[in-house]
Amino acid sequence: MEKKEFQHIHLIAMGGSVMHNLALALHDKGLKVTGSDDEIYEPAKSRLAAAGILPAQEGWFPEKLDDRPDAVILGMHARPDNPELKRAQELGLPIFSFPEFIYEQSKDKQRIVIGGSHGKTSITSIIMHVLRHLGRKFDYAVGAQLEGFDRMVKLTDDAPIIIIEGDEYLSDPIKRVPKFHQYHHHIGVISGISWDHINVFPNPEIYRDQFRIFAEMTPKAGTLIYNKDDEQVLLVSVPRNPADIAYIGYGVHEHSIRHGKTILHTKKDGDVEIQLFGEHNLRNINAAKEVCKKIGVKAHDFYQALQSFKGAAKRLEKIGESNTSVIFRDFAHAPSKVKATTEAVKTQYPQRELVAVLELHTFSSLNKSFLPQYAGALDKADTALVYFSPKTIAHKRMEMLTEEELKAAFGNSNLYVFTDAGALQQHLTGRNWQHANLLLMSSGTYNNMNLEALKKAVL
Repeated sequence: MEKKEFQHIHLIAMGGSVMHNLALALHDKGLKVTGSDDEIYEPAKSRLAAAGILPAQEGWFPEKLDDRPDAVILGMHARPDNPELKRAQELGLPIFSFPEFIYEQSKDKQRIVIGGSHGKTSITSIIMHVLRHLGRKFDYAVGAQLEGFDRMVKLTDDAPIIIIEGDEYLSDPIKRVPKFHQYHHHIGVISGISWDHINVFPNPEIYRDQFRIFAEMTPKAGTLIYNKDDEQVLLVSVPRNPADIAYIGYGVHEHSIRHGKTILHTKKDGDVEIQLFGEHNLRNINAAKEVCKKIGVKAHDFYQALQSFKGAAKRLEKIGESNTSVIFRDFAHAPSKVKATTEAVKTQYPQRELVAVLELHTFSSLNKSFLPQYAGALDKADTALVYFSPKTIAHKRMEMLTEEELKAAFGNSNLYVFTDAGALQQHLTGRNWQHANLLLMSSGTYNNMNLEALKKAVL
């Protein structure tokens, strides 16, 4: 199938983190890029302005479509009744979701798609780091800003492969199909399945089914790489046609921990010290290694490149360190991620007290019926704190949570619950941090808590 050639592309809801990166990637390619959004925040605003493609004003302007762009890309936060979308439909213009367009642009490439409820950003970023280290040409689409890459999307004409972080969330407001079903992978990865996005997938079975569909989309002569220690993954990754497809299971990489450092044990390269830690990351490394092996990377080269990999931003990111304390920041918000991240820090520094702070910020995490999924998630922390903003709950039109409900859901009667970011900051800055580590877990900002002041107090 030929990929279509486009000269002019219009993006509806172009201010989103991945959408503005796509706009920049297309602009880099020399295409004419236009777009709209009703709100554009930093850093998208400055980056689009620097490229000369920031919309003159915020809002929706159907007349922009009268230029008849070759394609329209519809961002997830546009509504189905968006005025520009309606105009594009009236004019019969080709309309793509983000994943459909990535597929359209990579039809003649080998497509590697990393799926899973957790670990996909880390696995994707390890692969990208290794390939860049080796000077290999590749395109990519990833959901986080990675160190050493100035964009989250890269599309070229000459790269033979594309590495895609395959999110299971919906593609766009009209088709409502999971993104990772739209990429049509040659090599697929399933890193773990743990019910999430309950506003879209109302029960664990419907959620798991999306991964079954993904696994079954693996083509003849394709590869499915899966976490063999995850019961839910095994339910969907059971080899169905092993004669046609390579099924590769992976587990935790052999390793030991010495003085807070993780050492990998390898067959030919001996002991390799790395900067990542935590059992979940030792799985992510094995997943990335299996992908790299499939695309011709030798084990020796993989381990050599891995030593300089610091991890993806906000994925167990070290934001400060003293002789007796470390502060980590992590994007964890789903129960399985919170549990894995908390356990990782405690296992790495068993002699230090661990203070873990979780912000409940997403639709799922603030939902009363979903809360019991967090049972035991913070058990490995010596001191566990949960923060949520009553404003966020009101904004999402949800039922208010009580301290008793949270303690019951987490199965932790010693849980500290905060609804005021100032009081939380005061509590943290006022305590003794000798031989104690701080772990901040959130997809939000703790209502713009002053991290610099907190760092000073802890370190």
